[in-house]
Amino acid sequence: MGTAQQHDRRTAGRRLLSLFSAAAVAFAASVAFVTGAAPAAADPIETCTPTVGAIVAVDFGPFGGGVVRGCDTTPTTGYELLRDGGFTTEGTQHDGPGFICRIGNGAFNSGKQYPTPAKESCVLTPQAGAYWSYWIASPGQASWSYSPLGAMDRKPKAGDVDAWVFGATDVGGTTGRPAFTPDDVRAKGGAPDPSETPTDGPSVPVGKIDVPAAARWVTQQLHDGSHVVDEGSETPNYFLTTEAAYALAAAGGRSPALDKVVARLAAGTGEYAYAAGPKEAPDANAAARLALVAAVTEGDARDFGGHDLLGDLEKNVCASGPAPGCTAKGDFAGVSYGEGQALAVLALLRGGMVPPADTVTRLTQLVCEDGSVTSILIGPGENCDGDPMTTGLVALVLDEAGDHDATVARSVAYLKKAQLRSGAFPAFNGSTVGSVPATAYAAQALRALGQVRAADTAIWWLSREQLADGGFGSDEGAEEGGLYATAPALLAGSGTSLVTLTTKVPEPTEPPTTPPTTPPATTPPPSGDGPDLKKGVAYLTSPANLRQGRYYTAGGSTGRADFGLTVDGAFALAATGHDNDALRGIVDFLDRGGKDGEARTVHDWTNVGSAHAMGGSMGKAALLAQAVERDPRDFGGKDLIAGLADAVCTAKSTAPDRSCADKGAYTYAMSVFGQSLGVIAQVRAGETKAAEAPISYLAGLQHTSSGAWPSLVPPTGDADVDSTAMAAMALDVVPGDAHAAAVDKALAWIASKQLKDGGFPGAAGNSVNSAALAVQGLSLDAEKYGKQIAKARKFLASQQNADGGFNVAKEGQRGSDLRASTQAVGGSTGISFGVLTRSLDGTTPNPLPSSSTTPVIVTPGDSTGGGGIVNTDGPGGGGGSLASTGGQALGLAGAAAALVLAGWAAVVAARHRRTTTGGDL
Repeated sequence: MGTAQQHDRRTAGRRLLSLFSAAAVAFAASVAFVTGAAPAAADPIETCTPTVGAIVAVDFGPFGGGVVRGCDTTPTTGYELLRDGGFTTEGTQHDGPGFICRIGNGAFNSGKQYPTPAKESCVLTPQAGAYWSYWIASPGQASWSYSPLGAMDRKPKAGDVDAWVFGATDVGGTTGRPAFTPDDVRAKGGAPDPSETPTDGPSVPVGKIDVPAAARWVTQQLHDGSHVVDEGSETPNYFLTTEAAYALAAAGGRSPALDKVVARLAAGTGEYAYAAGPKEAPDANAAARLALVAAVTEGDARDFGGHDLLGDLEKNVCASGPAPGCTAKGDFAGVSYGEGQALAVLALLRGGMVPPADTVTRLTQLVCEDGSVTSILIGPGENCDGDPMTTGLVALVLDEAGDHDATVARSVAYLKKAQLRSGAFPAFNGSTVGSVPATAYAAQALRALGQVRAADTAIWWLSREQLADGGFGSDEGAEEGGLYATAPALLAGSGTSLVTLTTKVPEPTEPPTTPPTTPPATTPPPSGDGPDLKKGVAYLTSPANLRQGRYYTAGGSTGRADFGLTVDGAFALAATGHDNDALRGIVDFLDRGGKDGEARTVHDWTNVGSAHAMGGSMGKAALLAQAVERDPRDFGGKDLIAGLADAVCTAKSTAPDRSCADKGAYTYAMSVFGQSLGVIAQVRAGETKAAEAPISYLAGLQHTSSGAWPSLVPPTGDADVDSTAMAAMALDVVPGDAHAAAVDKALAWIASKQLKDGGFPGAAGNSVNSAALAVQGLSLDAEKYGKQIAKARKFLASQQNADGGFNVAKEGQRGSDLRASTQAVGGSTGISFGVLTRSLDGTTPNPLPSSSTTPVIVTPGDSTGGGGIVNTDGPGGGGGSLASTGGQALGLAGAAAALVLAGWAAVVAARHRRTTTGGDL
């Protein structure tokens, strides 16, 4: 069985961290929508419907106005939706037009843009307490979520609604949400035509899943007839083996084939559930799965493989949180996902025990406002965005637990609303592609909870997705089967679920056949089970991405360089050594004063020597010089090391000056990333003495209880994998052992956050950036954390696309992203930023391609308008057209946030605690 068959089934779970924030102002729940003639730039509001186009709403409340809506029937990006919705924008001098600093619309105050220059100069990135923040909601989503992508990267779908609000919020986006709901501003008020709901749609014939064929397929995946293995391995994959056990039990009841699988699981209980030792807390998800195998097959979960699975689950419940292994009170220790929490509760119920009340309460806390259930064990107050698969499972378990009828009813209502007209369910909110696992779990829940027609519709869709060999793939139209999809589909087709599944049923007339002696042939994984770095480098250096072979742009057709992203790409190339000529081209461009399409050099980004010198940006540029053996004291004609020394704050600045977060911080380094970059650059330059205050400030930001670091400075109380890895690498390079204990504690915390599939939670969910940075951080002690590093690299490989690039995260929008790809390529090597070295001796820069024309930015005229919730095609509207600047709005994620000022974007290269040069991986 391949890695592809272990895709985590919680595809909709997200931790959407914000970059900067905006507080919404009080707004009356009931409003009048004003309509009228449409301006040239905006499509008439009535042309956007729940199935055509998208809506954008901007709240001008802080400036004395109301909420103004715009429509775009063919949106390509969130930025274009704002533009074509009739709004004008202005970026910052430092970050370009894509980083939205001001917004205006003709429907309010004659199109004047806010905030005004008197309130915000828009020279640098605005402060976190006064910023336009970007919120999104998919069809059927009742509450707002912070966008995990910038407006230039987000691609709205039909029925989506975007919102921009001004003010303040925290890093997690748990405060400062829009004061109006998505339904307040949706097309048609957010209420879809009842005739368009799936259960009221055209009559769908009830299909039938070929259960015996699916069971035969399952047996063919078993190695030696007893367990599942990954490709090229003899080690059991116990997770998928439990799935096989459930499937065989549903298909044929008690059988010799099932008995052999159960016996193998029992023999491997210690290895699977008690890897930390028999006296330590078990892996709760593994223990729950094995306990359910025992319950399903009439075994004894109190003595399964020599372990009391139920007793160990019951006594390892978190009494409080957040704490190591505990997100909140009531979690089963070590569980990261709602699925594991639900299975553990169900295991206790099926074992005849009453689950601790806090564990069931914890499940109810994962239920979002719209009735969906989030896949990740979020903490109190964190953003909640559920998915159909997790919702189906948790609804079943809460119904079995009892006394949660209202909560279960809300989840059922959500499932009925989420069902697509085809009968399928998507993997995550807003998707229009059917998912087999999501549809299977939803069908199980709907049938058990009395929604027979909706369940039958889902089964009909599943029957069409069954492959000729009996298996099921993950997504609609898949051509290769996987256990993660086939097992739940088989249960759904058998009319059962893990709540009721038992082997007491009669034997089927067509029992599963004897498994083959060898597993089916599959494509081998990439070398070392990690990403294909040569393909990744080819993606990063392709002419479509690397402008003139010299720099990356800020998005769209603009000629404006994103210097932070360009340095990230250079770090990735330095770490791998796969295209040193391309690396030379980038370095020469930066070092020799090369100018982008707007005649800007790298020091228009670092601001070295100016009143707005940016510590993180200077540190990052200096590190590139050091990594490729150039002189950071004369890089691009500037002394970056002297600039860093001058940028060390002697005291916290007072408002309105926001240059210094505190004593020892670097000027305008508003993140742990920026602070860490400066520290590493100074230490590598032999300026440890000059860096004493910055080192002390960075060390003081560590959470003493957990060992983690926050993302922003001044700190906001959050804990972030990306920032923790970066800070650990910075302190690790400081001479002596003064910070060794802090680094060790940080690495232990990072390891504790690893998800079951090898990924790590980050700004956009199960994040590529976070996994890559975790590899870099954990590689500081590769001997101790080798297993975690291998799993993370395998996860990164699963997120690499055919073009060599990488997705932003496992969840959400698909497609290769430059920022994520620079981090994934460099991070996969495990080389520490503190020791990254790549000689450019013997290299020549690649030939310079022909240049392209830089677009002209036009500011349209404005017109007058009124307040309230107003449409851009309302009376006095006509904000005018906004020419496409192509500027890339930076992602609103906590990790990426600070690096906007530092120019980070995806943070740098690979890391490993060694002093050798980067290896050719």
